[in-house]
Amino acid sequence: MDRLQQALDRFDSENARDPNVEIAGGAGHPRELLYARRLTAWVLKLEPEASESLRLAARCQHLCRWMIPRESQPMTRAGYLRWRAELKEFHARRSGEILRAVGYGEEMIGRVGDLNLKKNFPADAESRVLEDALCLVFLEFQFADLAGRTDEGKMINATKKVWQKMTPAARERALELPMSARERRLLERALA
Repeated sequence: MDRLQQALDRFDSENARDPNVEIAGGAGHPRELLYARRLTAWVLKLEPEASESLRLAARCQHLCRWMIPRESQPMTRAGYLRWRAELKEFHARRSGEILRAVGYGEEMIGRVGDLNLKKNFPADAESRVLEDALCLVFLEFQFADLAGRTDEGKMINATKKVWQKMTPAARERALELPMSARERRLLERALA
């Protein structure tokens, strides 16, 4: 087995331990394992010849995310930002440990970490692909659920922020996603 596949398998094995379950295709799946596979699929749709570092970064973007729950920080804007920063560092550190264990060098580990930490976004083309994929996973798989439990004004504001991060090509893909009439209306109001 090649090193890339070993790393992907290790990331999947870690994420398969997620106690949070999401239903997809009529079956329950560990949430972060499902997320990693969806993110990887979007990266490959956007960039079929994605580099090894981009494929790795996509697969470990939320590695073991459940280990640092949102409740670990105060439920304020500042607490949310601290939680996100802590998660990014945790993901980069944990993925680095796995990449080292399967034989990757520090250059690749650094590159994957930089992509996950969005160090050169938006100037770095691969970070743009990863961000587009993150936004498309949100719009395709998480938007409806969040819209169902979030104030419409907040949802429109959040959608505007997501849209601003996306490239024109990703926006075109987003407009092709299947959505309910309510979700489509929210998206249209955000883009108005």
